[in-house]
Amino acid sequence: MASGIFALLDDIAMLADDVAVSTKIATGKTAGILGDDLAVNAEKAVGFAQERELKVIWAITKGSFINKLIILPIAFLLSAFAPWLIPIILVFGGLYLLYEGSEKIEEYFHKYHSKSKHDEALLESTSENVLDIEKQKIKSAIVTDFILSIEIVILALGTVLEQPLPIQIIVTSITAFIATVGVYGLVALIVRLDNIGFWLIDKNHIKSGNFLISLMPKIIKALGFIGTFAMILVGGGILTHNIEFIHHQTIPSFPTLVNDFIVGIIIGFIVLVTISGAKKLKQIIKRIK
Repeated sequence: MASGIFALLDDIAMLADDVAVSTKIATGKTAGILGDDLAVNAEKAVGFAQERELKVIWAITKGSFINKLIILPIAFLLSAFAPWLIPIILVFGGLYLLYEGSEKIEEYFHKYHSKSKHDEALLESTSENVLDIEKQKIKSAIVTDFILSIEIVILALGTVLEQPLPIQIIVTSITAFIATVGVYGLVALIVRLDNIGFWLIDKNHIKSGNFLISLMPKIIKALGFIGTFAMILVGGGILTHNIEFIHHQTIPSFPTLVNDFIVGIIIGFIVLVTISGAKKLKQIIKRIK
């Protein structure tokens, strides 16, 4: 009886160790997408009245949890019955990340900085329609989160496909939970930096307060740059590790990160040019009709 209990405890300890190691690997693999997720949602959470900011972030956070609850069971079913689909989904997700990253780089070099329709609407909002505009922006953020959540879940699951299904479920679920809590916790902290700054000014810590107030937009801008770099790196890495032809085209003497970035930049702009050309062709066809 005692030996059976000790054997069970040993199995539990081994499972916990496997889960801990696998979770560390999975969160590391998804770090790039988390950086982009953080940058995107920090931008979407600013622009509201200060008393509404945390409510908006909480609404997006709840939407993110619902997204994960929808995506996780589908991912586990794929892992159990059609694991061959996981790499295909990863590749398409990688191409999406590369398209988004390349588009941001193109906009930067063309000095193209336009406000979104939601931002313009917020500037022109009135007390009567501000809540409707807020709901639209929350909906937009949740849709964006859904796309990034698919990538996070599939990428995390891809790191443990060789493990038993229980470990896959535990590791991927933990990674998804960390992603939501970590990203939106940091978003809440970033958008409240100015409030902390004003509080410090009230306490006569003028320099510290002004520093925090000026820091928030700089952090959001820096996150945008880091998020773009991360998208290229993660997208390139996905293609390098899931498409044999691309893997064989990399330069052995280069570090893996450099190869991933080179692949990401090249394929990202190929995808960007292809999609941009398709959009222009569609517009031409519409005009002809």
